Amino acid sequence: MELKLLHLSDTHGFHNQLKDLPDADVIIHSGDFTFAGTEKETVDFIEWFCILPYKYKIFIAGNHDEYLFGAEIDGLPENCFYLNNSSVTISNTKFYGIPLFLEDVMFQKYDKFVNAIPNDTDVLITHQPPSGILDQSGSVSFGSPVLLQNVSRVQPKYHLFGHIHDAYGVEKKNETLFVNASVLDSKYELKNKPVFLG
Repeated sequence: MELKLLHLSDTHGFHNQLKDLPDADVIIHSGDFTFAGTEKETVDFIEWFCILPYKYKIFIAGNHDEYLFGAEIDGLPENCFYLNNSSVTISNTKFYGIPLFLEDVMFQKYDKFVNAIPNDTDVLITHQPPSGILDQSGSVSFGSPVLLQNVSRVQPKYHLFGHIHDAYGVEKKNETLFVNASVLDSKYELKNKPVFLG
């Protein structure tokens, strides 16, 4: 069975305003579900995400989601997965997720986590874009060169991310479809739709 995916990112507390989400087998949130990174915001998002009517749900943390740094999440439903430099396989499709915590960047752990992406990853989920692909805000590119190198190595079917609100869109390069699904624009207004991948 070919999985139908729904990808969204950068909801920053506006998740409850998302209506009429399309059907899919797996819904994936690639980080920045909070604005201030508080426990209250985090719990509110997780409670909302866990009751969505999708067979499987996957999320990672973004740089705003500081409450989850170093945290273990207990009590998630068996069909909901928080990926933290880890993977889950659903219907023979391997999803691998890497969060973006500023502490990991400052202490030079982030690139090590990126270099450890398994070669058999089918769907890569990160918060940061790869360098030069859907990563530009104004005249500045915010993507990671190390991430681009590793995506070229792994060649997943999909690379799903967000982070740069100005760069919402889809781009195909070689064997990989890159998707920036930031639903908020640069003014933090809910302007973009989650991206369906079927």
